[in-house]
Amino acid sequence: MAWFRRRRSSGGPSGRPVNQADLQHLTEFVRSRRGVEAFIEPQTTVTETTVLLVAHDGEWTRRRIESPEIARRFAHQLSMPIYDVKLMGYPQRMRDYNERQKRL
Repeated sequence: MAWFRRRRSSGGPSGRPVNQADLQHLTEFVRSRRGVEAFIEPQTTVTETTVLLVAHDGEWTRRRIESPEIARRFAHQLSMPIYDVKLMGYPQRMRDYNERQKRL
């Protein structure tokens, strides 16, 4: 029996291509805020590869992306710096923003 075997189509690990609405959201986030940097979050057993965008004030958004290479290409097209979260960690301004949001 092949209960756990799944056929995967093109796209990310889940077999789903990245949603155009997700890319549109990321692009709008970059264009409507200043000082945005991108962080690649690697695929885990629970989540797919994601790209995290963090603005100058720590406001952030996250969306699924097909691969780290596509995330790098996306950032390059928008002239935005991109980092690997495994190497750099999360920026302090993002943590500060989350703390401010909890207090509100």
